[in-house]
Amino acid sequence: MPRFTVHVRDEWLTVPCKDATCSIKWLAFEALKRYIKNKPDNGGIQHIKDVHFVVRRCQGLGLLDNDDTIEDVLEDNDFVELGNITNMVYMFILMTEVWKGLYMIKVSGFMMDFNIVVYGITTGFGKFARTVIPVSKLKYIYPLSPERTRMLLALRINVLAKGYSGVSLETLHRMIQAFNASCLSYVPEKGTVGASGDLAPLSHLALGLMGEGKMWSPKSGWADAKYVLEAHGLKPISLKPKEGLALINGTQMITSLGAEAVERAEAIARQADIIAALTLEVLKGTTKAFDSDIHELRPHPGQKEVALRFRSLLDSDHHPSEIAESHRFCDRVQDAYTMRCCPQVHGIVNDTIEFVKKIINTEINSATDNPMVFAERGETISGGNFHGEYPAKALDYLAIGVHELASISERRIERLCNPSLSELPAFLVNEGGLNSGFMIAHCTAAALVSENKVLCHPSSIDSLSTSAATEDHVSMGGWAARKALRVVEHVEQVLAIELLAACQGIEFLRPLRTTTPLEKVYDLVRATVKPWIKDRFMAPDIEAVHRLLVDQKVTGEKNSETILTKTNIPEHPSYFLSHFVCNTNFLKHDF
Repeated sequence: MPRFTVHVRDEWLTVPCKDATCSIKWLAFEALKRYIKNKPDNGGIQHIKDVHFVVRRCQGLGLLDNDDTIEDVLEDNDFVELGNITNMVYMFILMTEVWKGLYMIKVSGFMMDFNIVVYGITTGFGKFARTVIPVSKLKYIYPLSPERTRMLLALRINVLAKGYSGVSLETLHRMIQAFNASCLSYVPEKGTVGASGDLAPLSHLALGLMGEGKMWSPKSGWADAKYVLEAHGLKPISLKPKEGLALINGTQMITSLGAEAVERAEAIARQADIIAALTLEVLKGTTKAFDSDIHELRPHPGQKEVALRFRSLLDSDHHPSEIAESHRFCDRVQDAYTMRCCPQVHGIVNDTIEFVKKIINTEINSATDNPMVFAERGETISGGNFHGEYPAKALDYLAIGVHELASISERRIERLCNPSLSELPAFLVNEGGLNSGFMIAHCTAAALVSENKVLCHPSSIDSLSTSAATEDHVSMGGWAARKALRVVEHVEQVLAIELLAACQGIEFLRPLRTTTPLEKVYDLVRATVKPWIKDRFMAPDIEAVHRLLVDQKVTGEKNSETILTKTNIPEHPSYFLSHFVCNTNFLKHDF
């Protein structure tokens, strides 16, 4: 039976759903019933049937229609927010009878108490004016998602299991049991300076394991940690000497988010080559720039890899292209840099990702707390392995590198939309003027690229002295990891727009066909998104293609190997000492 966690004012409520064809309105009312059940004044809600509200997904902030069916818009264990909760009867009386002189005017806290939508205060701006920002989010720090907290806990277990932290087997066993049951602490995403390790977030991680604060599990949703542990038959950790410090000292916040950033960067880099190749076909580019002899003269591994991928996708004896054949004897000598230089630009991104991946892998499999306990020597030594400079610098570099995929992609989108460069209808749509086509989609891509330019400013060049000047140089690695993730997501979204635009360009070249591999990419997109005949709401199309890229459907080679699953984690913690080898693919799996 699917479950959904619904946030009503300051409470998180778990609502089971026997019938996924029920509406979002039904889910909201079920949550409200649970909310008012234990409230002495019904939570200020007089008549539940007259309550007005808006519903949105917590992830992505997308508003949901009350008449949508749950199975169409939500997935099991999704988080949902109820906002703008007001009693319609009260509002109706106020609006229809105030003119009769029956009411006096009084300024009150009504607005914030009832979560009224106020543009720019409890909503976003411009296009996001309908996106309600709940009052709770105006004053509280966002927590990590359960998936990211799960990764954080896994990496912390790995460090402690190495045997240099001075924790008991009992404590380690209880952490492993919590991980296997997906009992995950409330961990704020902000608050670490990256030395002495990620003290603040790791403290929150430990807090839940001790039965304090909030915790989440698929079975309970968000609740008090002690009740979540109890529901799973688990006991809170009872700290022994040295264990308090051992649980909170290390770089696992940086590396857990960093590992996700690396994996997603690696996936989008592979798919960027395919998308760029499709654009080159639509713009009737030449394949000469990808000749293997050219790239042997400048044999960077990433550059050679990208050139090889282009040769495997574009016109050849093995994969002929009718589009390429149609302009074989044109007088164009060479293409613009955004097409001709893909091996050089995409190539360094691949090499950057590989460099960063090695550092993150090393960091994940290192003992990074302090002090270190060397049992064989009978010594406890204070050092500096907690300092996050290595992953911080690497993740700053990752953001700078992977951003270039979006930068060059946005220029290719411009070429696709500009009729003087593409020989296609303006903005890839018929009846221009009546229809705007991809005009605003290109604006969105340009905005994301511009935002990335600011996010690519290195955070690790900053340092603020903390802890009374004892910790007088810090890495700011937590921000490096979070903004690297944001840059990667923006890159994914820009490339989703380019893929949509390239597939739309193909429509104007029919009945000519491209190569077999690229036709499969076109078919994949068209199975999700229809051609652009006339203007329509484009956000769902971009979101759908973005999901194809996140799921690595465009490459068709998603690695299903998993390192951590419910069935292959033995109870004994010595497993981690010899078998926990970093493979960030386990980020993709539900445990």
